[in-house]
Amino acid sequence: MTNKDYSKWTKEQLAEEVKWLRKRKKYGLVWEDKPEDVVELCKTELPVLKEVKNKAITKGKNGPVNILIEGDNYHALSVLNYTHKGKIDVIYIDPPYNTGAKDWKYNNDFVDINDGYRHSKWLSMMNTRLALAKKLLKRDGVLICTIDDNEQAHLGTLLEELFPDYEIHCITIVHNPRGIQGKNFSYTHEYAFFVFRNGLKVIRQRKIETDDIDWRNLRDNGGGSLRTDAKNCFYPVVVKGGKIVDFGDVAPSNFHPKKQTVRKGPLSFVFPVDRRGIERKWRYARQSVETVAHLLRAKQTETGYEIEIGKDFGTVRTVWQDSRHDANEWGTKLVHALVPKTSFDFPKSLWNTYDCLAPIISARKNAIVLDYFAGSGTTGHAVFVLNKLNGSDGGERQFILCTNNENNIATDVCYPRIKAVIDGHKDYRDITGIPSNLIYFRTAFVGAEPNDKNKEALTKQATEMLCMREETFELVKEAGTVKIFKNSKQHTGIVFDEDAIPALKKEIAKIGGAWSVYIFSLGDDTFEDEFEDMKQKITVAPIPEAILRVYRRLFKS
Repeated sequence: MTNKDYSKWTKEQLAEEVKWLRKRKKYGLVWEDKPEDVVELCKTELPVLKEVKNKAITKGKNGPVNILIEGDNYHALSVLNYTHKGKIDVIYIDPPYNTGAKDWKYNNDFVDINDGYRHSKWLSMMNTRLALAKKLLKRDGVLICTIDDNEQAHLGTLLEELFPDYEIHCITIVHNPRGIQGKNFSYTHEYAFFVFRNGLKVIRQRKIETDDIDWRNLRDNGGGSLRTDAKNCFYPVVVKGGKIVDFGDVAPSNFHPKKQTVRKGPLSFVFPVDRRGIERKWRYARQSVETVAHLLRAKQTETGYEIEIGKDFGTVRTVWQDSRHDANEWGTKLVHALVPKTSFDFPKSLWNTYDCLAPIISARKNAIVLDYFAGSGTTGHAVFVLNKLNGSDGGERQFILCTNNENNIATDVCYPRIKAVIDGHKDYRDITGIPSNLIYFRTAFVGAEPNDKNKEALTKQATEMLCMREETFELVKEAGTVKIFKNSKQHTGIVFDEDAIPALKKEIAKIGGAWSVYIFSLGDDTFEDEFEDMKQKITVAPIPEAILRVYRRLFKS
């Protein structure tokens, strides 16, 4: 789509335009790229983070530190390209759906249905952020992006272009069973794209609700199902009061039960004998049947019991229809209860997000989940609940949420909700009251011109970024031009004047353990030779050059 008026162009200009048009791709998604102010800003100013200390929450003892970043997500993603490149297990985003209802801004103006470039602006916004986000994923990382019909087709094509070596699956989720009335149809669903590298198994089987379990007889049938085919598979299953209570020993080869269910007082001994009296075998040998005992049930018949095995996990299906995905019940009502004064519209169902994340990170006890369209904080809430419901695995899954403060959404909705989930709520005890840690940052800027003054300023402003990169947030010592932080596994030393290196080395020798050291340099000096005599495991990097190297790559255009 273009509104260019060619009537006033010179022959030379038209020739250049033709040359440019011939270079444009002839197949795929094409849109009129609209430069974005927040992207252009990074040509003159570089993003950093500043902690808002009075919003820190420390209720998780020695658990992981979750992050909430207030600011434009383009700037937040730029910072994360230094601190978290290749570290993210799942990126879950619920971007503006571009309905034309003035629900998002582009270059400080609301985009409405009358904007002839609204689809181009949306695609430009998504393209720049997805390109940054892709670099953050682990090799087995997964991107999940929810969307509705307004941009679903465009988003799918954009993902195909940005992730050419990835599988892309589009899931349909019924999130509004009452429906949203359109001109011809009532819309009850939305979509979730799952994107991950080709050939990987990253989606675990899901837990099946009791009513949907597929039951089958534990007794084997068909070829190779006779008792003589596996002697260890012929034994009694003991039933009492309709429930399985034990498993008997393998029956001697000369023992032949007169019928399938043999009653002895309150106990019933069920053998794998079919209706014709043929002795068959159970699907599991006696030595292994107890490992599936939780999947078995006794089903009463006219003559006794049949023993059935149920499949309580199944492959995730591509259409989800469950009352827990209702955005009103588990979105709006929940958020308004946790943050009573909010007027936030259309929050995601907690369980919608939970069910997207669970098949991926239930088995990843230390997963990091990123949501850079955090909104009301549903993704953070879902990660907390995953830790709580999987508490027996000792998991310390953590999140990074990024949101602007348009209409005070960061300060008055997202942060209060996360705090309420940590503190607990009387009406939602099962999904709140989850002791955790949180650090709140805001984006800030330093000059991008590569002069000594700006390099010094970036170094002074980089402390929070370095702590995020190393996950060392506890201040151990601050003396002169040296700062030391730690977590349970390592220390981080920051030296703002190379003359202070000997002082830091004394601290390293005294404290011991693993260290990451960052030293200010106007050039690209590594200072590794300064630590060759140290016995500890030490990695050394110059600042701000290590940060500038990332930013030069991101903002080179």
